[in-house]
Amino acid sequence: MKSHKLFTGVALVGFGIYFLLKVLKVTPFESFYSWPTLLIIVGLAFLFQGFLGKDYSSILPGVILTGFGLHFHLVNKLAIWPNDTGTFLLIIALGFILFHQKAGSGLMNGVLFLLLAGFLLFYEDIIDSITFIQVGQETLKFLTPLLFLLIGGYFLLSKRK
Repeated sequence: MKSHKLFTGVALVGFGIYFLLKVLKVTPFESFYSWPTLLIIVGLAFLFQGFLGKDYSSILPGVILTGFGLHFHLVNKLAIWPNDTGTFLLIIALGFILFHQKAGSGLMNGVLFLLLAGFLLFYEDIIDSITFIQVGQETLKFLTPLLFLLIGGYFLLSKRK
């Protein structure tokens, strides 16, 4: 019960600060008066609940919401920030890995999402560097989703221990 108070308290304080700054028209924060900031506030509330309230199941949604909010803020402000699907998967991978640190499970999901994120972030470079395969790039781009379907199907249909 204590952890729910923590989540609610952090969320309400965050929203209070957000709306107070917006009403007072504090100019240094004008670019933060948007929906990604609200994602960050809710994500931080989940993270406080997860780490301080020891409700580890809140870590994954906390990382995802905070990460997505940060992504939408940074994508137009930093030229080096990637605007790619792999970025979202990297954030999810980080969530699973942090969840694993506290709960002891989810590492395999984190590693798989991390590998997939790396693959998607560097997809063009990877495809270009596979010169030893005598198959065209368009064929490789077609085979990649099929490979994901096969591996995903294996995980769905293989017997659980």
